[in-house]
Amino acid sequence: MQSINSIVLKLKNSYPKINFKTGSDFCWSADDNTVFYMEDPTVHPGLLLHELAHALLNHHNYKMDIELVSMERQAWDLAIELSKKYKIIIPDDLMQDHLDTYRDWMHLRSKCINCQATGVQKSNKTYQCPVCSSLWQANEARFCSLRRYKK
Repeated sequence: MQSINSIVLKLKNSYPKINFKTGSDFCWSADDNTVFYMEDPTVHPGLLLHELAHALLNHHNYKMDIELVSMERQAWDLAIELSKKYKIIIPDDLMQDHLDTYRDWMHLRSKCINCQATGVQKSNKTYQCPVCSSLWQANEARFCSLRRYKK
């Protein structure tokens, strides 16, 4: 398998308007126009292509949880296309495992704090239960523990 650093060199040449910097995780920062990546040889380079895909798709913000899940899916689809160009095989289970983290995140945020039924997102962070009519808010919780609060 190619090293992350050798792939980054190729990507820098192919996409000179995008910055690539080492970091503690793989992520895309639209504010900095930067793909951050780990130099860990045990991490699959498909994660780098996934973050590059966010950059190429011009992903910035989202308002509803389903938008984030959709953006993640779009980025993985483009990463698969990019992987052909860079001769990297992205295993389907890698993609599905990462998508599952977002699906699980979305499900937990929408779970009613009173009756545990699946609620409906009404606005950016507000949810309502179709069973007991409870309202609650959730923090972003993509990088920290999920917290839900009654409204």
